Amino acid sequence: MLCFFEHDNVLSALDILQPPHVDFFQEIYVITELLQSDLHKIIVSPQHLNPEHIKIFLYQILRGLKYLHSARILHRDIKPGNLLVNSNCVLKICDFGLARVEEPDRNKYMTQEVVTQYYRAPEILMGARHYTAAVDVWSVGCIFGELLCRQILFQAQNPVEQLDMITELLGTPKIEDMRYACEGARMHMLRCPPKRPSLTALYTLGSHATHEAVHLLCQMLVFDPDKRITVVNALAHPYLEDGRLRYHSCMCTCCYDTNSGLRQYTPDFEPSTAYPFDDLWERKLTSVQQVKEEMYRFIAERLDTPRVPLCINPQSAAFKNFASSTVAHPSELPPSPHQWE
Repeated sequence: MLCFFEHDNVLSALDILQPPHVDFFQEIYVITELLQSDLHKIIVSPQHLNPEHIKIFLYQILRGLKYLHSARILHRDIKPGNLLVNSNCVLKICDFGLARVEEPDRNKYMTQEVVTQYYRAPEILMGARHYTAAVDVWSVGCIFGELLCRQILFQAQNPVEQLDMITELLGTPKIEDMRYACEGARMHMLRCPPKRPSLTALYTLGSHATHEAVHLLCQMLVFDPDKRITVVNALAHPYLEDGRLRYHSCMCTCCYDTNSGLRQYTPDFEPSTAYPFDDLWERKLTSVQQVKEEMYRFIAERLDTPRVPLCINPQSAAFKNFASSTVAHPSELPPSPHQWE
């Protein structure tokens, strides 16, 4: 996927280090653009975030997601730590370890062990066997709320408590809004005392929670994924107009300044892919050895031009620091889903 992406707001591979031999490699090193921080570090920092920051960040997240969804790719782990940011506030979506191509057949099972719990959509929390790109939109809504209040919107200890926190805000869902939930989750919800929605509480998230901001947030945090706003429609919301203008005035690579000093704007501010991502070749791989051979062949084909070979020095201080860091060994994993049945 990293070699497929060509978008300002999606991290892509600039190069890949050639493994020494097809039978003797345990890891792959991918070279990408350097981005100095991520959205999680920015949110928890004392750095001031004004409404323009929030709009620019949210616009770029949705712009990158539109591109991914047009390629039929579900990210399935959108969270602040997976949104890299450079010193100029340019944002790129990263970490595609849980990403997959969307499954058009609603009868085919899709794993529920995806999305870090705090950003997990209610249909996954309730054991849905199939889900869509709407799960990414829910995650963006949680991040939007987090940008407004500088703290995690739904921070529970386990999936059941997570669901309870969501219903405290959205109210008890209607039966038809739980159509994708498993029977055990539906019965749990029906046994709980009914709750009334309290969406007006979103206005208390902070001084930047304006009417337009809350209006968009309410359309992202919708229980029924079929009624949740799409990325395309979210990008068309008036709240993001300032973010779009600021981004394309001085931050993007698709627009440019002419010799006369005028800004030449692209006709398509939020481009889609020319063609969807094709994962058919992956389905033919049935063993670790086959995966290694295919990866080795793929990298070798990309390295068909003369170049100075690059390699990792495992004895260097920089490598040792990296190998012992939380970047190399992330401690946070998506928790196992609740067993409803």
